[in-house]
Amino acid sequence: MNTLKQAACGQTVKVVKLHGEGAVKRRIMDMGITKNTEIYVRKVAPLGDPVEVTVRGYELSLRKSDAEMIEVQ
Repeated sequence: MNTLKQAACGQTVKVVKLHGEGAVKRRIMDMGITKNTEIYVRKVAPLGDPVEVTVRGYELSLRKSDAEMIEVQ
């Protein structure tokens, strides 16, 4: 299983599944990250937190803990 946290900088990945419960999962979905959405990894901070991505044409910063819940291919 690959997660968004493991995706390399400059890579475009596709969301396979969202893990997590309730409010956390809902928040991720509210950001536009849903199944089959393409995510472009723009940059990763030196310590790995946060991860900057482009989703549906807008830029977004995600915590490492949130990125771990997003399964990608």
